[in-house]
Amino acid sequence: MQLPSVIDTIALMFAIIKVSGKQYKVSPKDIITVDRIPGEIGETLTIADVLLTDDNGKVNVGTPKLTGVKVAAKIVSQEKGTKIDVRRYKNKVRYRKKRGFRAQLTKLEIINVGRA
Repeated sequence: MQLPSVIDTIALMFAIIKVSGKQYKVSPKDIITVDRIPGEIGETLTIADVLLTDDNGKVNVGTPKLTGVKVAAKIVSQEKGTKIDVRRYKNKVRYRKKRGFRAQLTKLEIINVGRA
């Protein structure tokens, strides 16, 4: 018989946030990659679009957003994503095109999830 560990019995606080039209599940000290957000490296920003929070099993759901709850994040880096090749080809007419695309990304470190 194995006893439950301390990590299994403690529920961690997390939140569902909306950044650049996409939703992310975040906890304090998480590092997430989102679409480019203007700002300098080391700058702290506040994300007010919090859709859901869970604090040790107590769940709060917004309709659509929670009021008074904010997530603090720090910009870790501004970088480019992996290259995507886009190729077009038409048969028998010697039509070939190649284009590339690299997404502009921002890495955020979540500092705090909680009341404003």
